[in-house]
Amino acid sequence: MGTSTGRGHEHSHSQNRFAVPPTPLRLGVDSERTGRGVTIAFLDSGFYPHPDLTQPINRIVAYEDITSTGASLQSNRTPDDSDWHGTMTSVAGAGNGRLSDGVYRGLASEARLVLVKVSDRGKITEPNIERGLRWVIANKDRYNIRVISISLGGDDDVSYQQNAVDQAAEDAVRAGMVVVVAAGNSGCTERHKTVPPANAPSVITVGGYDDNNKPGSEPALYCSSFGVTADGIVKPEVIAPAMWVAAPILPGTDAYRRAEAVSIIASSPDYMIREIARAASGGNENGLWKRADLPDWLRVAAVDAIRAELSRLLEEGKIIAAHYQHVDGTSFAAPVIASLVALMIEANPLITPAAVKHILISTANRIGSAPAIRQGYGVVDATRALEEAERESHFAEELFDCPPRVVDRRLEFTHHNDSASSVSLAGDFNNWDHTRVPLARTERGNWRAEIDAPLPGVYRYKLVIDGRRWIEDPANLIKEPDGYGGFNSVLQIS
Repeated sequence: MGTSTGRGHEHSHSQNRFAVPPTPLRLGVDSERTGRGVTIAFLDSGFYPHPDLTQPINRIVAYEDITSTGASLQSNRTPDDSDWHGTMTSVAGAGNGRLSDGVYRGLASEARLVLVKVSDRGKITEPNIERGLRWVIANKDRYNIRVISISLGGDDDVSYQQNAVDQAAEDAVRAGMVVVVAAGNSGCTERHKTVPPANAPSVITVGGYDDNNKPGSEPALYCSSFGVTADGIVKPEVIAPAMWVAAPILPGTDAYRRAEAVSIIASSPDYMIREIARAASGGNENGLWKRADLPDWLRVAAVDAIRAELSRLLEEGKIIAAHYQHVDGTSFAAPVIASLVALMIEANPLITPAAVKHILISTANRIGSAPAIRQGYGVVDATRALEEAERESHFAEELFDCPPRVVDRRLEFTHHNDSASSVSLAGDFNNWDHTRVPLARTERGNWRAEIDAPLPGVYRYKLVIDGRRWIEDPANLIKEPDGYGGFNSVLQIS
């Protein structure tokens, strides 16, 4: 990339040798979709009006600080540490790459944004998360909010029916918004279960994977929180990139100034490095050498030694361009999915939250070498999800989220799958013989079957697609490992 001007400076915004692929390239998403016309609400600790969100057009349509009535979002104020996380998540999902010459843009680079700060002096509490969600619900129509991205969580895994944060998240989905939540990063600890609102049944909980910065290779699991919730629901539903994700360095901070200076020096020719080092001897506190925080003894070292030190600083700081670094955590996997959802809605504005969730899980691909309990339905397939969203023409919620139910002593099963040639049922109630209970396609595009309601008890079952692919029921959130690397859906008849 060439030289660009922004915020009163002129220097190269090009990627360095430690660069990571932009998220659209990593996910194989066509640049035709950019989230145009869709509004995403981000709930986070705090925010800064980053140029990737405000230039050349300010796409931040609203800012709300739950803890400070009337607070405004100003670029000339001193950034707070709590601003960094929300700035990174919102730009990772919806930035346009302004400070990278368009390279490090998010998937939803033309989406509108509503930013909701829920921290109080850096502390995040469940009451404030709930207040943030309630504010978004109340202002949904005012700003046409269709997606909520949440990269924070509450305290403990409790039943969603008794938790105010979970209830607010469920209400947001019922109001017509897709709620995407980071699973958390406790998957490699004993306390690995998700917490509110990631344990709410209707939200899309996102875990993470690591492709070792090699898109297209089989990824490994990230240490995402996972497991069976207090309500018996398996989380997360899908996994997305949680390593090597490009995100901004917070403007106005020492880290920003240092990364910029190190990047400028590292991209300079040898003779310029010598001049920069020589200028530092004059005690110029505003010089590049001082801003890069390079030691005085290095000024007289060979250029190769200076370059080696600069490379070390870039790599250790995860700096990938003058104003960006790569980050890790499910905090960044969630906005990646939220931005993909914005593209799905752009492609099909009539699509419902239940349809979006169904498409994401039904097009995902499990990592065969990894436990299903830790990845849900697997790695999100952005290309297939967008294709399915464009084709989706059924918008009744019951087509997507109706688990088996007993009606007049008959047990009814439904499944939505437009691409299947046949669907059948196999479980404890038919001796796992998938030929005995075929589902019939209805006029509304659904598959449906009825059997006599079995005696009270707990039953396991699967759906069989086209006679060969055995899957758990996407509409039934209660499931358990089947002993073969997948899940059985679980049904309790009382």
